[in-house]
Amino acid sequence: MNNKPVFDYPLFAMGFRAFFALAGLSALALIALWNSMSNGSLHIDNYFSGSTWHAHEMLLGYTTAVIAGFLLTAVRNWTGLQTVTPDQLASLCFLWIYGRVLPFYSELLPDALIATVDFVFLPALAYFIAKPILQTGNYRNLVFIALLLLLALGNGLIHAQVLGYTANSAALGLILVVTIIVAMILVMAGRVFPFFTERGLSGVICIRNPALDIAAIAVSLAVFVLLMLNISGALLAIAAVAAIVINIVRVAAWYNPRIWFVPLLWVLYVGYGWLILGFGLVSLAAFGLVPQSLALHAFTVGGIGILTLGMMARVALGHTGRTLKTSNVMALAFVLINLAALFRVLFPALLPAWYGGLVMVSTYCWLAAFSLFAFYYAPILTAPRLDGQAG
Repeated sequence: MNNKPVFDYPLFAMGFRAFFALAGLSALALIALWNSMSNGSLHIDNYFSGSTWHAHEMLLGYTTAVIAGFLLTAVRNWTGLQTVTPDQLASLCFLWIYGRVLPFYSELLPDALIATVDFVFLPALAYFIAKPILQTGNYRNLVFIALLLLLALGNGLIHAQVLGYTANSAALGLILVVTIIVAMILVMAGRVFPFFTERGLSGVICIRNPALDIAAIAVSLAVFVLLMLNISGALLAIAAVAAIVINIVRVAAWYNPRIWFVPLLWVLYVGYGWLILGFGLVSLAAFGLVPQSLALHAFTVGGIGILTLGMMARVALGHTGRTLKTSNVMALAFVLINLAALFRVLFPALLPAWYGGLVMVSTYCWLAAFSLFAFYYAPILTAPRLDGQAG
């Protein structure tokens, strides 16, 4: 009997390969589509409203692809067990793709079917990574199962409003999704930032403080809980300032000035800095000094966008047997995505009259950054490992 997988290709050898490829392509397609839709040059029937579609797809489309690629790969390293076969990985990829495509067929397909296909992806991903974790008793990593299911809950709240089951749950669902993604980043930062820094800089030892990690995550989540409860004013500002202080102290324990000579490191630290800036903007927005949307985009375009690009760049090199040294092409991509955040967040805060033009420049910088990623990493993600090992 032939047990050879149908999708017996390097692209489906490990989770990071297929899902990082999908993430890179979706970062281009989704933003290009949104730009055309928002400026009125493209009109397409959609299951979601325009702004909800944009937020949903960048968080539960692009970002969940990065999360899927990272967790499917990381859990295999943590447990020593395979998370998915090539055919199962391909099935997960197709499920994710259908979730992106079906909303544009809202005139032909039942809304319930569109919602179900999109919703099922995260529970399915949780199932595949839970199996090896439970089989090996690697229980401390069950936190990621809980976070994935909370992401699914946020997604469900969005769909509940679109389907007419609730009157106003989509906004809560989106904030919950941002909260959980930031929580995932903060949890993983405590694991990978010190490790990557020590691997990337010879002779450097980072200080690890589990109590500080827990405190930073708890205070940061408290800010998002206040946002979900629509609590503003002094209480929100105090919590945001506390999050700024404790996260700066946390990062300072890992920081070494030599990171600025290593793009694969500084991109991660700068991405974390955008999260801290997001808390700063939340504190200002609490008193109406800046729009809350700027804080949200500091977390998303800045923190999530920069950190996911940096993590994909680093993980893909390490797991394909390549030297952990980025090219000038990707160093330029890291600069461009930071410019995208600057033109989307900081410059509009300083020059609100120029908002439209600044957002357009941000869009072009984002597209340029991910075009470089797609160009440089396509052959890396689709070719066998250089050292001949599996994966």
